[in-house]
Amino acid sequence: MGGFAGPRRRGVLALGAATVLGACTSTAQGTDGNKVRTDSEPLERRFAALGPLSNAHWLGVVLGTDSRGSVPGPTDVRVVGLAQLRAGGAAIIAGTPQHGFLPATPNQLPDVLTQFMPKGARWVRSESFDRAVTGGRYSGAFYVDPDTDWACFDTTNPSAVPSSGP
Repeated sequence: MGGFAGPRRRGVLALGAATVLGACTSTAQGTDGNKVRTDSEPLERRFAALGPLSNAHWLGVVLGTDSRGSVPGPTDVRVVGLAQLRAGGAAIIAGTPQHGFLPATPNQLPDVLTQFMPKGARWVRSESFDRAVTGGRYSGAFYVDPDTDWACFDTTNPSAVPSSGP
């Protein structure tokens, strides 16, 4: 009879079960706990229409996991945060007539990120611009403040879009 025998097979099964249970017992939190990331390169790849970014503060939050011990499935990742655009970048984006930006306020920003929100920001948002950034490949909301050149983003499963421009 081929395959694993006795204790060796049980060891492999136990290791597999431990891996599955570990995946099932995490809660919705940052992929590195609630550690705020400050690297901008991953954001620039995914949100090319925003241009070069600096002062980034963001989280990758794993969604859809629970502690009930259910069978693991596809996992969604929420990428949410703030970054500063190049000087004048937000005004250029918001001034694009075909997008029709309107006043809007980012909502449900994780508490750990609220300390990085620019004081007195006057946010604007355009669903048309959201679609231009995401290329229709994932969901996302992008807010810009033309006065301070800050952007706030809240996305699910963002991926690099081949050509995303304003």
